[in-house]
Amino acid sequence: MSTFSASLSNGNLEWRLPSRGRVGMYGLIAAEAAIFTIFVVAYLFYTGKSVTGPQPKDVLHAPIFYTVCLLVSSLTVHAAVRKLVAGDIAAFARLWLLTIALGGTFLYGTAREWAHLIFDEGLTVSTNLFGTTYYSLVGLHTFHVMMGLLALIVVALFYFTARLQREHAERLEVLSMYWHFVDVVWVVVFTVVYVVGV
Repeated sequence: MSTFSASLSNGNLEWRLPSRGRVGMYGLIAAEAAIFTIFVVAYLFYTGKSVTGPQPKDVLHAPIFYTVCLLVSSLTVHAAVRKLVAGDIAAFARLWLLTIALGGTFLYGTAREWAHLIFDEGLTVSTNLFGTTYYSLVGLHTFHVMMGLLALIVVALFYFTARLQREHAERLEVLSMYWHFVDVVWVVVFTVVYVVGV
């Protein structure tokens, strides 16, 4: 794996640059973090300014179980990549599929929450400022989870078609960086929406 480092070899200083994949992912994460920051600030700015109901405290219930599922998926994807580095492809597959299942469970929880808010509470994106900013922020995160899951599923398909090898570990480590980012963003979104904003 290429890393940005310097080592002394035979008296000469040898530089190893980071892989293009890592640099690209760092750039993507930086750009996405800026976008999420804008949405978080907008949510906080408009919290409590809706002149009509419902308000956050009236309809929101913290999705603790689904949050735990998403956070645990960060551990499983990390462990999966480590297994692939070690050459244990069967263990990698089990952990990778568990990551997909945990991410899918989180999406299911989001769908349930939205169905409740829309059909039971009458909260839509056009109901009030709360509805607009809530669906924008949580929806942005949900979109990123969906894209991450799609990438994880593609990797799983490579495994099932026997095209996944140990040498692909670095690429999957780059992909896992995106998944970790999605999880960290959810911690921020969860805090803003279900703790600070109610």
